Amino acid sequence: MNLETALRIVPNFPKDGVDFIDISPLLEDPNNLKQMIEQLAEKVASYEFSKIAAIESRGFVIGTALAHALGKGFVMIRKKGKLPGQTRSQSYDLEYGTDTIEVLETSFAKGEKILVLDDVLATGGTAQAANQLAESVGADV
Repeated sequence: MNLETALRIVPNFPKDGVDFIDISPLLEDPNNLKQMIEQLAEKVASYEFSKIAAIESRGFVIGTALAHALGKGFVMIRKKGKLPGQTRSQSYDLEYGTDTIEVLETSFAKGEKILVLDDVLATGGTAQAANQLAESVGADV
């Protein structure tokens, strides 16, 4: 099955002029979810990494399932103020404002190879911020 047909387009969300691609219908169907994780695992199988870092919240769903399928660790990149302990922050621009994400400073060993997974691609700002954030605590993205 073509997974693209399971996606729902929501016009003018979260603001006028933005078409939001909702992955909820894809996640709700067990066959689609299984196929998506299998396809993602196949695409990244040749990459060398020990952990997947994903941005909340849908990224957690996909990232943990993918990490489990590949036998890798998982790291949460969260919105500012959501993680306990020493964190590192990175701000970034959105298509409709700005935001800040954080990761625990202890999440990665220096030079550890990681895969960053982002569930939404609009301007690319969140993914770029996640890469910068991971690199700032010593990871090799």
